[in-house]
Amino acid sequence: MQLRVRALESILLEKRYIEPAALDELIETYEKKIGPRNGARVVAKAWVDPAFRKWLLADGTAAIGSLGYGGRSGNHLVALENTPSVHNIVVCTLCSCYPWAVLGLPPLWYKSAPYRSRTVAEPRSVLHEFGVALPDDTEIRVWDSTAELRYLVIPMRPEGTDNWNEEQLAELVTRDSMIGTGVAKRPQELSK
Repeated sequence: MQLRVRALESILLEKRYIEPAALDELIETYEKKIGPRNGARVVAKAWVDPAFRKWLLADGTAAIGSLGYGGRSGNHLVALENTPSVHNIVVCTLCSCYPWAVLGLPPLWYKSAPYRSRTVAEPRSVLHEFGVALPDDTEIRVWDSTAELRYLVIPMRPEGTDNWNEEQLAELVTRDSMIGTGVAKRPQELSK
């Protein structure tokens, strides 16, 4: 598949149907802006609306569908909630199944063989490499996505955000925090 994509891209570039900078910008937009912003809105709503949070945890597919997100990669979505005692991390050990509707394009590392195998075998080490240091007594649960079932991690809401609205809270949610390889930003990190 990768060779086919490269061949198609080469032909399109050669015939000047696309420009490299435009293609790079499009990929960057879907990878870091559009897709993850959808998921951030879902998480922020779950943080402020207890009824929506309950619905999201009970039927993630319907809950995200109510916000206009879904499609093939969003079907059969299960939301997982991080707590002080449990941290969830998502992987697809067979390929790179991923909820595009709420997370955008999967990062390259998500599709890599080392991430896929090591996350199952040594999740705490993988999290540490991503900069996530958890207390020793925190249980780490690894969830394996499939073509039929995708996962969205609801990270813990940062302290000091009690009076924040959904839009402000969404700025704290990162793609990595919704995969479980990161945590939500703290309020003081927004100014950086």
